[in-house]
Amino acid sequence: MSLTQSPRYLITGASSGIGEELARQLAKKGYFIGLVARRKERLNKLKQELLKSPGKVFIHAVDLADEIETTKAFTKLVSAMGGLDGIILNAGVGRDDLKAPWESDAQTIDINIRAFAHGLHWAFAHFQKQGHGHIVGMSSIASHLASGHAPVYTASKHFVSNYMTGFRMKVNALNMKIYITDIRPGYVVSEMTQNNPNTFWMSSTHRAVKMMIQGIEKKKKRIYITKRWRLLAELADLIPYFIWNRLSF
Repeated sequence: MSLTQSPRYLITGASSGIGEELARQLAKKGYFIGLVARRKERLNKLKQELLKSPGKVFIHAVDLADEIETTKAFTKLVSAMGGLDGIILNAGVGRDDLKAPWESDAQTIDINIRAFAHGLHWAFAHFQKQGHGHIVGMSSIASHLASGHAPVYTASKHFVSNYMTGFRMKVNALNMKIYITDIRPGYVVSEMTQNNPNTFWMSSTHRAVKMMIQGIEKKKKRIYITKRWRLLAELADLIPYFIWNRLSF
């Protein structure tokens, strides 16, 4: 594919798990991808792995909690790719621990909320200026839940989904050609889930990402991975607060 024919997407949190697999599958489909993550050695290794793919890979290591450096990274990658069609805001952290210290919660807030909001706001401004674009956010089935073991993580995913909904309403009000896709995975094999003993309906990373890309390419508003998690989400939304207050997971 030529540069002008290839979809050009940024992916945050691309050094492991879902982000890494998104990079693999999109590169194999001929996408031009700009990969952003903190671990430079992992990005370099992934780039070398994908050298023979039909697409093209660009990388930039940065701590997403540093908004100034993140903006610079986004700008450099967009320039290197020759433009931008979409961004996948995938970076996220979480800890399942009743005794998690404040430092752990603070990191989750910095990455899952503040860095996510900064990335979405940057992308919205960029796409508003060019007249079109696609924003994909990695939320979670946790956006429908609460958890005593991971209160800040579930709260952060409530924020992610609601923030995207608000920006979708803004797009509608301004009559703009910007698509916003909210991905809500259940349990997917990753560094975040490998030590969690309470998982079920676990999906392989490859299968989950394949389904995500199918939805992304159709520019769906919301994607549940896998589809059966939609039922749990709808049931969770019906649970009254007095029941949530008695739960202990």
